Amino acid sequence: MTLVPTAHAASEGLSIHLAPEVLTTVGGLPITSTLLTVWLTMALLVALAYFGTRRLTLMPSRLQSSLELLVGGVYDYVKDVLESEKLAKRFLPLILTIFLFILTMNWIGLLPGVDSIGIYKETTSHGEAAAKLVPFFHPPATDLNITIAFALVAFVAIELAGVTLLGVWKYGGKFINFHSPLGFVIGLIELLSELARLISFSFRLFGNIFAGKTLLLVVMFLTTPYILPVPLIAYEIFVGFIQAFIFAILTLYFIKIAIEEPH
Repeated sequence: MTLVPTAHAASEGLSIHLAPEVLTTVGGLPITSTLLTVWLTMALLVALAYFGTRRLTLMPSRLQSSLELLVGGVYDYVKDVLESEKLAKRFLPLILTIFLFILTMNWIGLLPGVDSIGIYKETTSHGEAAAKLVPFFHPPATDLNITIAFALVAFVAIELAGVTLLGVWKYGGKFINFHSPLGFVIGLIELLSELARLISFSFRLFGNIFAGKTLLLVVMFLTTPYILPVPLIAYEIFVGFIQAFIFAILTLYFIKIAIEEPH
């Protein structure tokens, strides 16, 4: 999805596309602006992990203190939810990575230069040649492919947690139950709810970030881009945090549900 004015924005309005903008292709693989932003997010998180842990000391720096506070706080919360120190150590990397990754890529999408720095490509509109801006960076969560990828990671992690900790037969018994007609119906409902998580995970994140980005674009297009959008940008910073938190916390609680004994 691209939310950028075209060269004829003044006369034709805003250009809003659901398909991600393709910058180039490598070996037949399209490199989109959202994918490029994901790679930037990965590079920033790797750099943060490297510089934050390369010189650990008993008298920590501000960066080390911040990271220790973050990791320690999340670890304590995960341990309280799962009621097990062993399980907390197992699932903490997943939960924390999901939170930091989504938070970082949401906030990167609000930085100056995103959606405004790119390359112009020749296009044809109403039989006339026009130049179209293809930005180098675009908020990844506005690309449904990215949010579905996150949903698949969370879904697979949840199911593997249930299978590995309960066993295939015991975990499968939550969804396939022939002991009674009522148990069979409840099992089918549970199975459908498991599959529905793919939709809820992906579309919740996609919808909120897409709506916020569209609102910002419309406000900047119709009014002065210097003052009025500031409160909206502050609100979108909060929304980016909340969406990352919700995605991570739901993954954690669904894991807790998956590893509970069937009854």
